[in-house]
Amino acid sequence: MAKTAMAYKEKMKELSMLSLICSCFYPEPRNINIYTYDDMEVKQINKRASGQAFELILKPPSPISEAPRTLASPKKKDLSLEEIQKKLEAAEERRKSQEAQVLKQLAEKREHEREVLQKALEENNNFSKMAEEKLILLLLNVCRKRRGMLRRCAGTRNCRWNCLAEPMEGVACPTAGKSPCLYHNGSHDISMENV
Repeated sequence: MAKTAMAYKEKMKELSMLSLICSCFYPEPRNINIYTYDDMEVKQINKRASGQAFELILKPPSPISEAPRTLASPKKKDLSLEEIQKKLEAAEERRKSQEAQVLKQLAEKREHEREVLQKALEENNNFSKMAEEKLILLLLNVCRKRRGMLRRCAGTRNCRWNCLAEPMEGVACPTAGKSPCLYHNGSHDISMENV
């Protein structure tokens, strides 16, 4: 502990000697703690452990700055009749071009809507045709199977689905009342040639 106290005292002597030498180079004492600017003054306050502290003093506004500044509006140029006419024509052209552009966009939008609607109708028609073709094929398949069953039991009077023979008393054709079959006494949309 004594060693550090002695070292501290020697350092202080050296610092005072250093300040003496510096004062030879700078004969005027300088106040480092005050800085002045045009419209403010900064004073350094005692240093703290967390950093430095400053006091900022703002000067009152000078009388020059108190005068209200008026901005002069730019002078309006006198327009001749020709210049006014040119400006009106240019404005009319801009309006017409904007109107034409809006009409063009609307026409493109309508055309696109028309194409989308046409495509939807085509897809719907194609789907309807495919569904109809599948249904016709299904009906043809059912009719072929039924015809095969009817051929197997064509000669027997005991077959209750024998529509080729005369209908039996009390037994009705299974397709009666719904849609007439090819072999019953009714007509059908599908001709015999397709079967």
